[in-house]
Amino acid sequence: MSGVRSFRDLLVWQKSMDLAAEAYRLSKLLPREEEYRLTSQLLRAAASVPANIAEGHGRGTRKDYAKFVSIAYGSLAEAETHFLLLNRIGMLSELDVRSALSLCKETGRMLNSLRLKLRSTPAVADGDNAHLAMPDPGLLVHVSSLKPDP
Repeated sequence: MSGVRSFRDLLVWQKSMDLAAEAYRLSKLLPREEEYRLTSQLLRAAASVPANIAEGHGRGTRKDYAKFVSIAYGSLAEAETHFLLLNRIGMLSELDVRSALSLCKETGRMLNSLRLKLRSTPAVADGDNAHLAMPDPGLLVHVSSLKPDP
């Protein structure tokens, strides 16, 4: 494995994209009158997770990266809460939310691991570039199917 060239190489980003896609799939099962209430909040929270991972990765400093990973973790907790509430009030069944909650749990473990890694690994000499210093094999995946950036 050659390391992280892009946030798209991070398995945690890929899992969080799966979670956001699952949120969009489930939102189609919700009543139309919820569009500007819980549905909107769920979709914003779920989309915020991979967006903050990507933004943090692109910031260039460990401190900023860790900050955005923490924000992503908070958005994940918010999305998970919305899934649980939608189940509790009967808008989504346990079967409906099972996959989403599993993705929340897996993504949360990965985000926590990344956050701890960013806070505990010494900075690199060349401007504290977090994404150059930290590849943890458990958080990365080789993405051969993607076209290289131009």
